[in-house]
Amino acid sequence: MLNTALTIILDEHRSLAAVTHGLRFLVREMRDKGSDPDSKLLWAMLYYIDSFPQKQHHPKEEAYLFRRLKMRTRDADKVILELEDQHKSGAEHVKALEMALGRYQAGAPGGREAFMAAAETFADELAVHMALEENVVIPLAKRHLEPEDWVEIAQAFGENGDPRFGAEPDQEFRSLFSRIVNLAPPPIGVGSSHGAA
Repeated sequence: MLNTALTIILDEHRSLAAVTHGLRFLVREMRDKGSDPDSKLLWAMLYYIDSFPQKQHHPKEEAYLFRRLKMRTRDADKVILELEDQHKSGAEHVKALEMALGRYQAGAPGGREAFMAAAETFADELAVHMALEENVVIPLAKRHLEPEDWVEIAQAFGENGDPRFGAEPDQEFRSLFSRIVNLAPPPIGVGSSHGAA
């Protein structure tokens, strides 16, 4: 069950990383080529970034992985507190990113630059957050958690389904991830590179 639980958690991280990598790519295209990315694609990415972590991933990390780890050791207390604070502030940062996108699309002075900066900052913060979980929390969990802990964690995360492909995925997130891939131009997706609005 340890491998099942970790596979699901890391696959969810990869899905989030893929979407934020796509967002970062689009922002760099905006900066380097002066392009305006497809509005539907940007909003789909932000909706995914907001909804999947907030509704599924982070609550289950806290309720299952973090809780079980706190039961087994005090070694993880400091990093878990930091990660829980990042979960809370991450929701606020997504809202700020959505507001920045709205101002940019409304033609507010400086809106384009503010959105690009907010997107880059958010992508950097999420990468640091996931690295902390993968490089500190997961090794501690492997060392301290018991087999029954991993059974509970695997069952809880298994209910999410892989947001990209899982056997019984949450249909909303699977559809949204597919839509992002289909809207995004290569190299981040399979959509038309001429679809910018």
